[in-house]
Amino acid sequence: MSYAGPEFEPPRRPRRRPLTVALAALVPGALLGWVVYEGLGSATDDGRGGPESAAVRTPSATGDAKEPGPSPTEPATSAPAAPASPGALKGKVVVIDPGHNPANFRHTAEINAKVNIGTGYKECDTTGTATNSGYTEAEFTLDVAHRMRTLLEKQGATVKLTQDGDRSYGPCIDERARIGNQAEADAVVSVHADGSGSGNRGFHVILPGAVNSGAADTRPIVGASRDLGERIAGRFVRATGSTPSNYVGDGTGLVTRKDLGGLNLSTVPKVFIECGNMRDTKDAAQLTSGAWRQKAAQGISEGIVSFLRG
Repeated sequence: MSYAGPEFEPPRRPRRRPLTVALAALVPGALLGWVVYEGLGSATDDGRGGPESAAVRTPSATGDAKEPGPSPTEPATSAPAAPASPGALKGKVVVIDPGHNPANFRHTAEINAKVNIGTGYKECDTTGTATNSGYTEAEFTLDVAHRMRTLLEKQGATVKLTQDGDRSYGPCIDERARIGNQAEADAVVSVHADGSGSGNRGFHVILPGAVNSGAADTRPIVGASRDLGERIAGRFVRATGSTPSNYVGDGTGLVTRKDLGGLNLSTVPKVFIECGNMRDTKDAAQLTSGAWRQKAAQGISEGIVSFLRG
């Protein structure tokens, strides 16, 4: 869903020209110089908007154009797999958080219940967004999470999902954070797709800001989470050919936020990635492609591997 945050802090630096696909040829290290500004943007999730995010948004029945429907039958091997390094990540724990739950829409009372995120209260969860043709964010995130799990387990990592389509709703955002904390994860990535306006395109990675309020204290994980996010952004560009968001992040593909419970309550390195905008027909054509989803999983996984091998 696309929700405006409670406020929007404009970029602190002059707008840069959006990065181009030429970035795909750059190594992730080039992204270390990216400027991160702290803004709330229109990302969705977790309570990724403001308090009004309790509203449940349903897919529009009409749109300016119809994107192709999902192609779940495309083989998961449609993009090259990560270089095989059996055992390279032995002993490492990765938690993948597939945003939302496909059945959330059946449990509006439960997902609208407020939970404490340290800085205040947010809804347990939301339904997520969908393409104009009805392919849901929850379907997308779970598919990408499965592909990531396969890639990471091949390299020896222990991989845990916060939900695997095996719950009636949720988990709530505070529980999602606890799952990563209790697993003592070396890295946690929450996978999403945005629901902004048509014409808004590209991906962005959301980093935790420094929060010290109530049950939330992100200060110990801010640096490591930034490193994780930068590496994921760099590998995502290279694997998918996508460009950073043209509507949030000032062209950097990186946004820092302090209003997300999934980040605020984490005690281990964690980031969110919005892989594209489901409400834009061009982005939606990618998000509904099994081949592209494999590339997305590849890029995110390679960023995680790079971070864990440091």
